[in-house]
Amino acid sequence: MTQTKLEKARTYEKEQGAQIPPEERPLFHVTPAVGWANDPNGFSVYKGTYHLFHQYYPYDIHWGPMHWGHLTSTDLIRWEYLPAALAPDAEYDKQGVFSGSAVELPDGRQLLMYTGVYGREDVAECFQAQCIAVGNGRDYKKYEKNPVITADRIPEDCSPKDFRDPKIWRDEEEGCYYAVMGMRTADKSGAVVLFSSQDGFSWDYVTVLDRCRKEYGSMWECPDFFELGEDGMAVLIVSPQEMQAKGMEFHNGNDVVGFLGHYDRKHHRFTREHAFAVDYGLDFYAPQTLKTPDGRRVLIGWMQAWENSHLCRKGARWQGMFTLPRELTAKDGRLIQQPVQELLNYRQNPVLHKDIPLQPQTRLPGISGRILDMTVDLWPEEGGSSDSFTVRFAENDTYCTDIVYHPQENTVCFDRTYSGFPHNIITCRKAPVRDQGGRLRLRILLDRFSAEIFVNDGEQVLSACIYTPQEAAGISFLASGAGRFDVEKYELVF
Repeated sequence: MTQTKLEKARTYEKEQGAQIPPEERPLFHVTPAVGWANDPNGFSVYKGTYHLFHQYYPYDIHWGPMHWGHLTSTDLIRWEYLPAALAPDAEYDKQGVFSGSAVELPDGRQLLMYTGVYGREDVAECFQAQCIAVGNGRDYKKYEKNPVITADRIPEDCSPKDFRDPKIWRDEEEGCYYAVMGMRTADKSGAVVLFSSQDGFSWDYVTVLDRCRKEYGSMWECPDFFELGEDGMAVLIVSPQEMQAKGMEFHNGNDVVGFLGHYDRKHHRFTREHAFAVDYGLDFYAPQTLKTPDGRRVLIGWMQAWENSHLCRKGARWQGMFTLPRELTAKDGRLIQQPVQELLNYRQNPVLHKDIPLQPQTRLPGISGRILDMTVDLWPEEGGSSDSFTVRFAENDTYCTDIVYHPQENTVCFDRTYSGFPHNIITCRKAPVRDQGGRLRLRILLDRFSAEIFVNDGEQVLSACIYTPQEAAGISFLASGAGRFDVEKYELVF
């Protein structure tokens, strides 16, 4: 009996994924069952369980015709693979089931909303429309009236070839649904459009929520829009293509920009007040958020840069992973990000060193490893200052990765020059930090193939892949100047 495309994908991922040993994956970061993963999709709560879907091509470690991979979790830390949810098997999505989102319907079903790509085999020449599928949290059926939003419904100055990535949510006060989508406009810029629906199936155009006007890149991909806190404060997150660097705040290429402002719900008007980088690291794109049952706003992103995503680890059977989920709050016109509190349940074997004087190089007993949660607090001595301070990790005689603090500049720099990449890629990036008189707090999460650095309790975050051999597990501290530091380190154990 001939298998459908979805059945074929499910069979393949089950057989091939089982052949990947656990030690070839990170411990607490999501990876595809096998093959390729990019944008997180459908990050949501359904019947009390967290669901994470993602862009997926199981048959290769490079991008291909997009499917949706699927995982679930009860605590945002430990994830279970479920069979692939969607495959490109309909006329309106035969060139790819692109990014989208998910919501629980009042009748208990789960609705997936995604971009279907159809037309020529060259995806750049295809058209894009928004589609839905409905299911029970494991199996999904595409809606017989797909696509539900076509390009003739969007403003005339927007391209039908770049109209994608719906993010859906239910407005409980109004009892209806909204969705934002990214678009490319006639000036080769980007925009975010808002649609509404009473039932999740039939959609009406509302407005253009925001426009780029050539200020922040071109096409705006993977928009997310949500209210945060009280008083109408809202956040719009977009992933622009062809971004131009602006000091240390934004970098070239595919970037992620956050806008903080206020939202007039009655007139559906978003007033942008602040713009900022969501992540200052080397590998971060296409984040998506959900609201937890206890009211927290949590974000997860693809921990990869598009520009080097084709550069895979030698012998790897998967490519692409996701950040640890992060709790979001707002302060002083920007997002504050912290690892979800559930991670604390997996911390074991604490090692604490206090009031350590700065030396050219310091190694401390019990401070090493490649799967850990470590906090470092630095402060200058009275009347003195530190000129530089470096936490060096994933270290042996050949390899190392550095996070370098320059208090005179008020910057931190992520440097993976010696992190095992045999390619000509970007290896260093700086981020501005708030002046605290030479004080600094770094929370460093390591998980075999990645590092996430949370600066000053999440005022900045730097995420990056590192391909250093796992036996490079040393940690040292390098400094010049007069100061002291504390280190608190935990192993992370399932």
